[in-house]
Amino acid sequence: VEGGCWGDVAAAGGERQNPPRMSPPSRLLPDLAATEALAAECAAWLAPASALLLEGPYGVGKTTLARALIRQLTGDPGLDVPSPSYTLVQSYETPKGPLHHLDLWRVGSAEEMLELGLEELAEDMLVIEWPERLGPSWRFARALRVALSFVSSAPPLRRAEIAEERA
Repeated sequence: VEGGCWGDVAAAGGERQNPPRMSPPSRLLPDLAATEALAAECAAWLAPASALLLEGPYGVGKTTLARALIRQLTGDPGLDVPSPSYTLVQSYETPKGPLHHLDLWRVGSAEEMLELGLEELAEDMLVIEWPERLGPSWRFARALRVALSFVSSAPPLRRAEIAEERA
């Protein structure tokens, strides 16, 4: 993807190219179009057994980013993507495999993570809002952390800080 990810695909001759990376690691999100562009890059980055970890204060746009990413991955721009705030997990089928959207705002303990079946879900693609609720013991083999923050309220401007993590 121009200006964004580069392929985790077999090159000519069967060699693996560099794993996908996000570029640039920090960017401003002045509007919905910029958020949707970031979502498209994150969608290209996601693969089975990887997690997109969305951090930031309430109302900063975590669910908006997740919705745009899910619509991108399913190929359905009109897909109804409810927030999993009360169900905790919403699952979707995509051409890349199953995707699970988790909102951990209401989760209070590591035991609840086990009850949700997070270990099994982690074999698929994950989008997790409020990942800090997982605590320090939860690590993913491959994760992309997107920390969203407010820069200004008028006009509304947000910043995304992006970092890749590997266990």
